[in-house]
Amino acid sequence: MTSLASTSTIDIQPMRPSAIPTKLAMALMLAALADWLLYGERVGLSLSIFAVAIACASLLANHASLEWRRALIGGAVLALGLVPAIEEVNTLSFAILTIAMVVGLLLATNPETTEFADRARALRNFFLFGPLRFFPDALQVFNMSAFTRAIALWLLPAVLGMVFVALFAAANPVIEQWVSLLNPKLIVEYVSVWRVLFWTAMLALVWPFIHVRWRRQKSVATAAADVAEPEPLASFVPAEFLGPATILRSLILFNVLFAAQSTLDGIYLWGHVALPTSLTYAAYAHRGAYPLIATALLAAVFVLAAMRPGGAAEKSKVIRPLVYLWVGQNVLLVASSILRLDLYVDIYMLTYWRIAAFIWMGLVAVGLVLIVARIALNRSNRWLISANLIALTIVLYSSSLMNFDALIADYNVAHSREASGRGVQIDINYLLTLGPQALPAIDKAIALRAGANESCLVSRRDRLVEQQRQDLAWRTWGFRSWRLQRRLDAQAKAAG
Repeated sequence: MTSLASTSTIDIQPMRPSAIPTKLAMALMLAALADWLLYGERVGLSLSIFAVAIACASLLANHASLEWRRALIGGAVLALGLVPAIEEVNTLSFAILTIAMVVGLLLATNPETTEFADRARALRNFFLFGPLRFFPDALQVFNMSAFTRAIALWLLPAVLGMVFVALFAAANPVIEQWVSLLNPKLIVEYVSVWRVLFWTAMLALVWPFIHVRWRRQKSVATAAADVAEPEPLASFVPAEFLGPATILRSLILFNVLFAAQSTLDGIYLWGHVALPTSLTYAAYAHRGAYPLIATALLAAVFVLAAMRPGGAAEKSKVIRPLVYLWVGQNVLLVASSILRLDLYVDIYMLTYWRIAAFIWMGLVAVGLVLIVARIALNRSNRWLISANLIALTIVLYSSSLMNFDALIADYNVAHSREASGRGVQIDINYLLTLGPQALPAIDKAIALRAGANESCLVSRRDRLVEQQRQDLAWRTWGFRSWRLQRRLDAQAKAAG
């Protein structure tokens, strides 16, 4: 007698192409509502209104598959999540509202996830992959004819190219001027690059609520002696969307864009050529550091997605050199970001956040080099993660041994207007917040400001000296404090 066993396979809820145009229209209406409620406005009750609109649109788009008892429970969860956001919109209330919306959607539309682990996995997949599904799903409006296949091949390069141009415009006032010249006056007044990015983000965020696709478990009765292999997972991304042809087009376009940015940095930042009228080097340097790091991180994500181990793109003799060239340009971009930040620090002094930015930029550069090494050496992503963790561990351990308080204080005093004749004046209040390790620099600052009424400063300095004395007690003793005391004793002996 043949025994039957129930085996579990995973499938993804199929799409009905006829429903996609309607859902796209709903997503566009929600994006328009978000533009009216949120773009350029202070967020308050508008956030709750937008969340309710998403829930209603999701209910309308997925009513055929809803189990109403579970839908009511999901609505109750959403209502509870709305309460903190209505009370006050802050980081915590926003997070609670977001989680309540997704949990409510899960309860209403996915009755098969009953175990905690299944629900956690479903929520993880929703947050990680949900926003990435809009453009691949939107392409299925068409029948992938030759024309629409060409659109699929150029969609990713065009969208990411616009994102890179927007980041370059934010980082480089020269590119910003060029972009503004390309737009008609009406478009400049209303359709800015940032508005396009806002609409793109809104469409990506609301789409998973409109077109719900959970990875579901289904039971299949099969003979125990002849169990069929499970079918491979349906891809979230069509082959045309991230295939070798799309990657090749993307890399050609991205290399051209990055070459333009690097050329401008070479002319103005490294070559010190005179900037266009109304632009200063301080503004040029300040504008660029952080957007360019965001650009490099986005580029790294694209390379990892495109050059996945064993993929066709990784084996291509044409794509690999373009990847190396593009990563090299990203490393140059990080170097430009470091130079920009260095120029800014030279004018506006050093802080903890600016030191952290230097360290972060260095780690990004190391990560880019390691990506090239992973591709060249045919290593796995596990090797890449391990190498980055080793680099991060070395940096964190080295940072733990650095006396950043003294470093910041000494640098700011040495590069102040009182000491060097340029830069900004010494920010005594900031030096005092650095603690006892800043005492040698504070003494130099007092000497440089001789003649000024510094009675208040001296009393605050004395409090730091008392704190340093307490730090030398055996319970609070530290080698760094001991070294500082020797330095202060040497200064006092020299002054005496």
